Amino acid sequence: MQTARLCSRQTCQREATVTLHYSYADSTALIDALSEFREPHAYDLCDHHAARLTAPQGWRVVYKVPVQDTTES
Repeated sequence: MQTARLCSRQTCQREATVTLHYSYADSTALIDALSEFREPHAYDLCDHHAARLTAPQGWRVVYKVPVQDTTES
């Protein structure tokens, strides 16, 4: 039984630390604490990918939890 969830980004093997939700009505990408269960319309991300997330023009990214990328480029 796997206890840790991995980042949703393809080929990433890091442990997920946050969950990304999109609010299309508000044009917002919301980064929040890792959800208790995997959600079908959300993405689990590691800190590395959460810190580098960009939104399309006219959208904004809202961090409800602190994210710090500790990996080197």
